[in-house]
Amino acid sequence: MGTVFKKTYTKPLAEGTEIVTRKNGRFAQWRDRNGRKRLAKVTTGRGGTPRMLVESGVYVAKYRDGSGRIVTVSTGCRDKSAALAVLSDLEARAEKVRAGVVTPAEDAVRDHQETALAQHIAEYVSYLRANGSTQGHCDDRERYLLRLSRDCRFGMLRDMDRTLLEGWLTARASEGMSARSRNAYRTAALAFCNWCVREKRLMANPFAGTPRANERVDRRRQRRALTADELQRLLAAAQQRPLLDRLKKNRGAGVANLTPTTRRRLERLGQERALIYKALVLTGLRKRELASLTVGQLELNGSRPYAELLPAGEKNRQGSRIMLRRDLAEDLRCWLDAKLKQRREEARAQGAPVPVHLPSATPLFTMPDKLVKILDRDLELAGIPKRDERGRTVDVHALRHTFATHLSKGGVPLRTAQAAMRHSDPRLTANTYTDPQLLDVAGALEVLPLLPLANDEGGKKEGEAAATTRTLAPMLAPNPGLACPLGGKTDKNAGKRGTRVGVRDAARKGNNDRGFHALTRDDKEEEWSGRPDLNRRPPAPKAGALTGLRYAPTR
Repeated sequence: MGTVFKKTYTKPLAEGTEIVTRKNGRFAQWRDRNGRKRLAKVTTGRGGTPRMLVESGVYVAKYRDGSGRIVTVSTGCRDKSAALAVLSDLEARAEKVRAGVVTPAEDAVRDHQETALAQHIAEYVSYLRANGSTQGHCDDRERYLLRLSRDCRFGMLRDMDRTLLEGWLTARASEGMSARSRNAYRTAALAFCNWCVREKRLMANPFAGTPRANERVDRRRQRRALTADELQRLLAAAQQRPLLDRLKKNRGAGVANLTPTTRRRLERLGQERALIYKALVLTGLRKRELASLTVGQLELNGSRPYAELLPAGEKNRQGSRIMLRRDLAEDLRCWLDAKLKQRREEARAQGAPVPVHLPSATPLFTMPDKLVKILDRDLELAGIPKRDERGRTVDVHALRHTFATHLSKGGVPLRTAQAAMRHSDPRLTANTYTDPQLLDVAGALEVLPLLPLANDEGGKKEGEAAATTRTLAPMLAPNPGLACPLGGKTDKNAGKRGTRVGVRDAARKGNNDRGFHALTRDDKEEEWSGRPDLNRRPPAPKAGALTGLRYAPTR
């Protein structure tokens, strides 16, 4: 039989607490925030420090659950009779589990049905953060789930329904939301419910079977790769635009009068932006991955320079070694030298200690928050259209597409390009990140063999070529209809029955494919003696010399 009671715990004496002694012991006396006098028994804590015993405000229930374990749970009730009613319900549930009417899993799920959905979402987001998900990923999941709970009126876990979710997705599609955005909401809902099932908050995923929108049919953002000429123009524009924009903001006539310090700062800003673009194109790094690089993660002085991308900064949380081309490594080395020089000048001006080298935790670049807006203005200055005639656009992630496309255009094997892109599936490298518009498909056709057709002018040449190749016919295209003279058979097409066919006659008629036979001296003598146009015997072969090969039937 279970029971209900209020838990007691100790806490330090509050400020202004007075200790009084009564018949049944010492008590702490104080006034709460409402001015009422409070009384609590005093006990001795560790080190002899007095502490007061405080009773919890709500009752807890102690009972034996369906598996036979003694558990203590809070009833949430301040009234004892209400707490006893909660205890009665808990014991009834335990009895159903012991009788097999309800499974232990169903009984565990029931404990979470009365909790607000917002609290479940908050605990799910905390789980994602503890599991190593990025801040952006956690924020997106929380935003998606809160919007679904608000629009679909999901107040509790039991309120979630697949029909309501599908209706919401259909309504968003009619409003013009892209298939990719709708799939993001669907994925967030499915992942959240899968977590609830693992945590025994739900018996099954209520959104299982929700259809996925076809992103290929409704692709809103198709990226394209930049050509080599466009890349050069983009880097030049990125270097010049900060200074040019500042000069154009002058309201008076002529050119703004900038101080040398301001001019150097703007030139350095343009150099940094151009170097960011170059690093993205020559490494295939994502924007956040490049922003996570620090000075301590670079190795620029070795024979093979590289950047060590830590798991915390990579999308798949695995960590990778990014190889750097020598010209990019040299540009980064000059960039860091200039940054160190600037810090030394600032330290001298402030009277602070002059640094010997940059700290290893120094970020490689100061990545702007809205780099895509900056890129759009650089594209405009460079004369590069944001959207081409195919409807494909250029953004920051398109520089990663450019990296993959130029690897394929340069003849890099697909497996190597996949490793450089750090993709788990080569189809993603070949189909999604490779722009076929930049590939030289017409030039690739030149490797196919030439196939000339017969005509009046070229017929003679083709006939001569065919006659030349007939000398190889016995070996490349043997005729099984001819018999070999050394096999004891006769040529059916010969003028006289039983006439032997010489080697040259057999070669002229195509010979057969029944195998090779080494000519002996007697064979050669017989062959030469059968030729009426030859009156001399063949020269005797040298001892041990191979006299020749001819076809012979295989017995």
